[in-house]
Amino acid sequence: MRGRRNVKCAVFVVAVGSLISTRAAVAQPQQQFSTEVNRVEITFTVTDRRGHSATLGRGDFEIFDDQRPQRIIDFSPESEMPLRLALLIDTSNSVRDRFRFLQEAAIEFLNRSLRTGIDEAMVVSFDSSPEMALDFSFEERQLDEKIRDLRPGGATALYDAVELAARRLAEAARVGPRHRAAIVIFSDGEDNQSRLTRGQALEAAQRANAVLFAVSTREQGPESGGDKVLQFVTSETGGIALFPFRMEDLGHSFDNVANLLRHQYNILYRPEPLVADGKFHPVEIRLKQQKGLVVRARKGYYAPVAPPAGK
Repeated sequence: MRGRRNVKCAVFVVAVGSLISTRAAVAQPQQQFSTEVNRVEITFTVTDRRGHSATLGRGDFEIFDDQRPQRIIDFSPESEMPLRLALLIDTSNSVRDRFRFLQEAAIEFLNRSLRTGIDEAMVVSFDSSPEMALDFSFEERQLDEKIRDLRPGGATALYDAVELAARRLAEAARVGPRHRAAIVIFSDGEDNQSRLTRGQALEAAQRANAVLFAVSTREQGPESGGDKVLQFVTSETGGIALFPFRMEDLGHSFDNVANLLRHQYNILYRPEPLVADGKFHPVEIRLKQQKGLVVRARKGYYAPVAPPAGK
């Protein structure tokens, strides 16, 4: 059964902010803004420097929106909240010589990350263009088979793949119960084919309220441009990029990501003042007095646009 193995990881507080509405079931939350119902949701994970999950309470945290302190409306552990995970697998020529090993590592990651019948995942492959290899599925065998069916070849359209996954996550968030959203990139980060820019891909992920994680497939050597891309996009969304020293270390890197996904809390607050300007608003989570913990948080959220007067 998935999600049964205990795994150690590094130290992080990982957070993702989501602007939600109590009318979300009947209206797209990005299109309406009411001062009576809208709140910002922050999902985050806390561990100590040895990778152990930290037990904290509501009073341990402070939230700042546009540098203004906010009142926490609700705080609760959310490790049981269902997860929607988009696994992005680089199938370009740059990974051809070790692709079979990469496939098995990706399959093992899903086996460790997803809880049977609770969490779901989709698989997006990308070379010269992204392709939805498999839409959201709970089925372990179906996910495994789709990953094993992938074949390498072509250039690398990483940014287009991130946008495709983010768009699908945003669509799924409009229906059904609340889910956590994550995108896990399995690539060397060297984009040479996308029609979209890095900034456009990142904005799509932020609007989908998805945390980006990355496990590099590049062989060891000096830091590359692709390394910097993976570090930037994951940091901006509250995730982390990992760079295995050897291909044999991929499993441990995936364990780190799986552990972060399994240990999370949830905070809700209502922004004061409420600003319906459609712009990006910075958010910061701070620990009041806890020492030995590092905060790694999503940078903020996009506010919706207020409807014209009289409508």
